[in-house]
Amino acid sequence: MWKMFHQLAMPPTLYRLCGYGLPWLAVTSVVVLATGLGWGVAFAPADYQQGDGYRIIYLHVPSAMGSMGIYAAMAGAAFIGLVWQLKMANLAVAAMAPVGAVCTFIALVTGAAWGKPMWGAWWVWDARLTSELVLLFLYMGAIALWSAIDDRRQAGRAMGILVLIGVVNLPIIHFSVEWWNTLHQGSTRMQQSVAPAMRSPLRWSIVGFLLLCATLTLMRLRTLILQQERRRPWVREMIRGGAQ
Repeated sequence: MWKMFHQLAMPPTLYRLCGYGLPWLAVTSVVVLATGLGWGVAFAPADYQQGDGYRIIYLHVPSAMGSMGIYAAMAGAAFIGLVWQLKMANLAVAAMAPVGAVCTFIALVTGAAWGKPMWGAWWVWDARLTSELVLLFLYMGAIALWSAIDDRRQAGRAMGILVLIGVVNLPIIHFSVEWWNTLHQGSTRMQQSVAPAMRSPLRWSIVGFLLLCATLTLMRLRTLILQQERRRPWVREMIRGGAQ
């Protein structure tokens, strides 16, 4: 089993595996996300308290969930990279970091746009908002470490340690609305507290957004593999074959 696992983590194999389903994944993510956003924005009923202003939820919630989900995946890859010294695991962390950072930024911006009419302010030092901002800084720190250190092994190790330390922030983000008295609304319990007419498009948006994140991550991972292995014979052969 471990032999097969290491074979799958070989750069040529991983590059090809990432490319096999990428077109289908990209198309599916766009269709699902467009369905969820279109359904939620155009056809879901207005909220009895917030009116149409609540519709930003169809972008805010998926991006917030994506920001945490991607970081959890980064932590898993970082652990594998540190324990089993798989360089492809470090590349996976580097590939996910910018995607997660964008998700976190979107979550913060849409949260601010939602909070202004609801709270009367673009930003408050609320526990949920502050911990999400810390998550953005963790993503930026991981990106900075990977870019600043020329030795890929050392860069991957430093980035992995930072990511694993930052995992402590994930439960703080998730449970902040329960541990502290915050302005942010409470947990929706996997959207069960949301009305069915609003919940269905929200779930489509969440799935579509996560599929889009996976698509972007695989695209970036393939690019990083080519950059790191550009002097290897298999890359030259692939380029030569493509030119023919």
